[in-house]
Amino acid sequence: MSRQAPSAGRPVERGFPHLETIHASLTALYKRLSYDTISTFAVSVMPDEVRIPPETDIYLGTQQVAHTIVQHMHLPDARVIVAFRDMVHAANVELAAGPEYFVELNERFKYDRRDIGAALAHEIMHVYLHRLGLGFPGTRDNEILTDTAAAYLGTGWLLLDAYREESNVRGDRLVRSAFKLGYLTPEEFGYVLAKRALVWGDDIEPWFTSPEARDSYRTGLRRAHEDLRRPPLLRSGWASRRRYVADRRFVQLQQRTGAGMPPEVHSGGYAFEGNSQLRVSFPCPTCHQRIRVPVRGRLTARCTLCRTELECDT
Repeated sequence: MSRQAPSAGRPVERGFPHLETIHASLTALYKRLSYDTISTFAVSVMPDEVRIPPETDIYLGTQQVAHTIVQHMHLPDARVIVAFRDMVHAANVELAAGPEYFVELNERFKYDRRDIGAALAHEIMHVYLHRLGLGFPGTRDNEILTDTAAAYLGTGWLLLDAYREESNVRGDRLVRSAFKLGYLTPEEFGYVLAKRALVWGDDIEPWFTSPEARDSYRTGLRRAHEDLRRPPLLRSGWASRRRYVADRRFVQLQQRTGAGMPPEVHSGGYAFEGNSQLRVSFPCPTCHQRIRVPVRGRLTARCTLCRTELECDT
């Protein structure tokens, strides 16, 4: 398994193009691990534990950081063998049964050690998911799952912190280049980290060394808050609430006239279903498993997967 990092100067993809796969990843994590297991990752790995001081030997420091991440992920306590070599990708990991973990890092990390923790966070998450037997078909979706899991389980903030923009002089020109690691966009990393913060109160914004990472986290946080304001949630916004009421009236009219049920309302993520008893289904804003409740006014819904309680007005 490996991850390729965009080279300096190459445009960095922005926005939220992978949300569907991210949501599927969160659902898969909760289904495979359970709420109780995920709650053991409520505290992120600390900055001092995953940074290598300049005076520390690069090999010893890298092995120590890898060992810290292995412990954080509750993986079997085994030796992590780290090597550096010239390659296209940022890192590779050997997905063997153990007892040792063998990780290769791009040679450039020997000279710029800032993002060694980020590279290791992704590769060790590959090990963790491999041992769980959790994966998605296709390289792209599986890498998105890996980034999402790293961010949600407390090590992936390092991947967002690796996103930075820097200015360099080339000849007589000042060139601004961007660098990042991982398959998620910076805003998507921020979104998953914000989802985690809203559940566990584990706000890692003060730890970011990159201002670009901090801005991306805040953008992701705003998007995560939007998930808490979608109908039929009680805190939904005025405009989306009006749309929901109009959709509900239309469905009820269809029921009375016997015209049949309309297709799912994709714009809001909710769907009406049922005949004699009208119900509405919507994605849980925490784990994105669909929740189904009767259409009967205000009620409290409880997600059976992640245990989130949601005040609704159906």
